[in-house]
This record gives sequence, structure tokens and C-alpha cells, in this order.
Amino acid sequence: MRLLVTAGPTREHLDPVRFLSNRSTGKMGFALAQCAAVRGHTVTLLAGPVALPTPPGVQRVDVVSARDLLFAVEANLDACDALVMCAAVADWRPKQASAAKLKKRDMSPSLALEPNPDILATIRSRKGGRIFVGFAAETGDPRPEGRRKLADKGLDLLVANDVSQPDAGFAADTNRVTLIPRNGAEETLPLLSKLEVAERIVAWVEKTARAQTH
Repeated sequence: MRLLVTAGPTREHLDPVRFLSNRSTGKMGFALAQCAAVRGHTVTLLAGPVALPTPPGVQRVDVVSARDLLFAVEANLDACDALVMCAAVADWRPKQASAAKLKKRDMSPSLALEPNPDILATIRSRKGGRIFVGFAAETGDPRPEGRRKLADKGLDLLVANDVSQPDAGFAADTNRVTLIPRNGAEETLPLLSKLEVAERIVAWVEKTARAQTH
């Protein structure tokens, strides 16, 4: 199969040195790319700003902003059989970005924001027979929001996790997730390494792809 995987945060710049972002380190997305490549799949990894080496056998494309990521997803979508949207995309960006560093004396205490594009909503009409997997990182029980995102974004699988847990949040090497499929029963996995979680997700994608061909 040909997998397109997104990973890491986006950065939405206010000026060349300041930006809005989040705590994603890219570990979960990179584990997915690594696992898929080891299992013999062709993998393109769209990576936000992270400090991680490219997994062997993976083609990597670096992006910065949510709009950069949308462009890269659109450019690579036709060549994939499955899209795994693991990146933590910023919902908002500064309404105006300065090409030069803003001086403190010239800055307003209020920051005007505008929404970033919803990548999955934008490409939903191009899904066709592709498998779409999304993630919901929440604080508290992630399943209600995961179910909403599953339906609203037309996904085949939603991976939900509670990032307020120290062993399952950003930067951790382990994760505890619930797999919420469009068809079938939910499955809450025990605490696993992120590579083990990736193996479960990639195996689910493989099984779903096989079912679609029969």
C-alpha cells in the first residue's frame, strides 16, 4: 500500500521569531511512518517542525504552517491508498504576519486571529476509496469528541487519546488510545509504546484495505 502520514505540530508565525503552535513532538506520527515502512508499504511523511530523524525507507516532506500542510496533502493525496492525519494542526493563525520582527513597543496586547483551513474537511470530496484515519487529542475522556470528529470528517477510523495523562500525552514514548472505527466496535488499548500503537493502527488499515478488495 501507499500511505500518506502527517506528523508533528504546525507553526503559525506572527513575525520571523514568534509563532503560535502546540506541544506535539511528532513521535506518534513518526512511529506510524516507521512501522508502515517496516511492514513493506510505500510511505510519504509530511512533517511539521520537529527534531526527529527520518525513519529508514520513508520519503519526508517538511512543512511549517497549516496552509503548507494542506498544500502538501493535496499534492500527495492522489498517489496514496490511505491517509493517516496524525499532525496536530493549529486551528488559528495570526490575521497579520510581519516580515520583520515586531518591536514590543509597537505591539498590541490583543492578537487578531483567523481560522486555519480544516484539512480533512477540505479534501473530503477527494476521498474516494481511500482509507482516512484521524486523531483526536483531548484532555479528559476523548471518546465523545472522537466520535463527533469521526462523523463530521468522514473518517474510517478515529484514534482518540487523553493528552493530560503524563504517560500518554505529547513528548511521551508511550500512548493509551481508543480506536473508534466507522464500522465496528471501539477498542481501548492498554498503555503501549507509540511504536506498538502504530503497529495496531497500521494493521487495522491493512485489514480494512483487504476487506475492500473482496
